[in-house]
Amino acid sequence: MSTTPGAAPLLIACALGIEQLALRTGGDRGGADGPVTVLRTGMGPGAAERAVTRALARPALSGAAVLATGFCAGLAPGMHPGDLVVADETRDLRGTTPCVGTELLVKELARALPGRTVHTGPLTGSDHVIRGQERSELLATGAIAVDMESAATLHSAVRAGMRPVAAVRVVVDAPEHELVRIGTVRGGISAFRVLRAVLPAFFEWHRSLLLPRR
Repeated sequence: MSTTPGAAPLLIACALGIEQLALRTGGDRGGADGPVTVLRTGMGPGAAERAVTRALARPALSGAAVLATGFCAGLAPGMHPGDLVVADETRDLRGTTPCVGTELLVKELARALPGRTVHTGPLTGSDHVIRGQERSELLATGAIAVDMESAATLHSAVRAGMRPVAAVRVVVDAPEHELVRIGTVRGGISAFRVLRAVLPAFFEWHRSLLLPRR
C-alpha cells in the first residue's frame, strides 16, 4: 500500500466477518493516501463503542478519520439489496452525529459503482434487527436506513477527539426484501459485491480531507 509520509490514518469500521472479508478482498488499496485499518468491531452498538474507543486510544490511530460501513436495512419503499446509503448524520438515543463529505462520497460511489442507486439521509441506530412495523416507525422519524453499529461508531469516534467521520452502508434488507424472505441469499450476494467495490470512494473521501483548506 502506498502512503504519503505523515498522512493522517483512516479507520474503516465494520461489524461482521463477512463485511471485513468484502473490504479486504475488494481490490488494490494502493490509492490510499495514509495508513488504512479495517476494524471488525463485532455486532451491536456496545461492541462497536468498545472496539472503536480501544482502537482510537492507540497512538497510531489517535488522529484517524473514521468511516463506518457494512450492511444495513433500508427503510424507504423502493429500496433494493445492493443500494448504497450515505449518511448525512447518524442518530441514536444519545443524539446526532453530523457526517463530513457526504456529497463527495455520493459522487465517488456513483463513479465506482455506475448504475447503483445511492440514497442520502439520516442513518439511525438500533440494538436489534428491525422488521415489520418498526421499519415504518423509524421511517416516520425521517431516517432512511438503520443498522446497529454506525451511530455508536461515530459517537465514539468524535468523543475520542475532533475528527472527520462518515458512514456508508449497503442495503441488504429492505421493505419489499426482508431478510426472512427467500430472496435473502441473492440480496446478500449483491450487497457483498457492492461492498467489495467501495474502497476507492473511501480513499477519495480520505484524500479530500488531507488537502489544504482555502
